[in-house]
Amino acid sequence: MKNQRLQEILDAALLEISQASTVEEINNVRNTYFSKKSELMGMMSLIGTLPPEEKKTFGQEVGMVKGQIASAIDEKAKLLAEQELAKKLEAEKIDISLPGKNFAPGSKNPFHVIKDEMTDIFLGMGFEVADGPEIESDMFNFELLNIPKDHPARDMQDTFYIDENTLLRTHTSPVQARTMAAKKGQPIRIICPGKTYRRDDDDATHSHQFAQIEGLVIDRNINIGHLKATLELFAKKMFGEKREIRLRPSYFPFTEPSVEVDITCANCGGKGCNMCKGTGYIEILGGGMVHPNVLKMNGYDPEVYSGFAFGIGIERVAILRYGIDDIRKFYQNDVRFLHQFKKKI
Repeated sequence: MKNQRLQEILDAALLEISQASTVEEINNVRNTYFSKKSELMGMMSLIGTLPPEEKKTFGQEVGMVKGQIASAIDEKAKLLAEQELAKKLEAEKIDISLPGKNFAPGSKNPFHVIKDEMTDIFLGMGFEVADGPEIESDMFNFELLNIPKDHPARDMQDTFYIDENTLLRTHTSPVQARTMAAKKGQPIRIICPGKTYRRDDDDATHSHQFAQIEGLVIDRNINIGHLKATLELFAKKMFGEKREIRLRPSYFPFTEPSVEVDITCANCGGKGCNMCKGTGYIEILGGGMVHPNVLKMNGYDPEVYSGFAFGIGIERVAILRYGIDDIRKFYQNDVRFLHQFKKKI
């Protein structure tokens, strides 16, 4: 640099900048060198008094010194501000003056949407919600539901045993038995939503963990017509007014007679297609009239009381409603799966 005084100003400024230890000190340095009365800014006015051949060189040198000092001040000011903020956060722990974080709105798992919607439908019909333990005794899970130890139906519900008489429940029906024991012969109208567990292959349509909503009604003069009317109303509320149901004979050890319940296929409207395998119907749940043995074992006189029960797979309803192709997606915690349902739910 040709101008010795400019070099001296630059060196002095850089030294003061390096020695500054607070934001206030660095701001004082800025005022010292960039105020209107500072020597550096005064040198700008000298440019007009110089001969033409010196103006350009001198002007460039002054501009370069100003730029270097300003850049060094800005860099040091940023560093000191960060250091002071870190000290403040360490001392205060919570700084309510910091800007808030924007969190993107999430979307509810379709499993819970369907569970809540199904529960609301049955509550509207006068049902109450009952709950019970997921770790259950053999007595409530099997025996009080007309499934003794040598019954072949146990093979259909191969499950996870904790010890000889304790297991992860294979259905939510134990809640029905517990409710009957608590009601002691009084009328019942309940649903039992919850998780169930069975040893099964994990593939697109099976899982060792799934959920059900079971229903139980016990009172005088209950017949299968009440069961059909209840499920027909549920199907129309859940899937639309145009959906119809049909009952097919089946077998469950805790109901007699037992039925499988189908609904008309949403894809073809009951005409037959690949989705429903040409039948026009898709199976959705099972049910039937409460077996007299179950009534008797749980404190009800089958000559006086009758009832119906049904069980609906929550994931199965969600799959039918939203066209989900793999049951495991409900449990994989993949937000990409959930985001698909923001507009649908």
